[in-house]
Amino acid sequence: MKTLKEGDKVPEFSAKDQDGNTINLSDYSGKKLIVFFYPKANTPGCTAEACNLRDNYKALQDEGYELLGVSADSQKKQLNFKDKYDFPFPLLADENHTVLNIFGVWGPKKFMGREYDGIHRKTFVINEEGIVTKVIDKVKTKDHAAQLLD
Repeated sequence: MKTLKEGDKVPEFSAKDQDGNTINLSDYSGKKLIVFFYPKANTPGCTAEACNLRDNYKALQDEGYELLGVSADSQKKQLNFKDKYDFPFPLLADENHTVLNIFGVWGPKKFMGREYDGIHRKTFVINEEGIVTKVIDKVKTKDHAAQLLD
């Protein structure tokens, strides 16, 4: 698993959002972008994280940030998650792991003594030129916006 790090240029990508629209990295050219990866829609940690970002969306926008959530869930699951919690940002349904692999967040994990491949919860802050300026490895799900705004 080769994860993007500070100073890396993010390769161009495109993926479908919860509504089936194609979202490209180039759509955010000239803007600051936060891309947060979460393991599974509608699970407690992922819900806490996304709701914290939703509740602080205005503060993040005031700092000039756009947001993109990404998981390997289906379009239908992402749509349900977005509608249920009224998220104001798109959720990418990266079922074929294109974006997950570009950012290097798919790989071996351990949980309760079991090893498996899955999504590592990480957040990337990308500047107007498409360069990673910050990587948050230890996401505090209930207070994630504070990690981004400090």
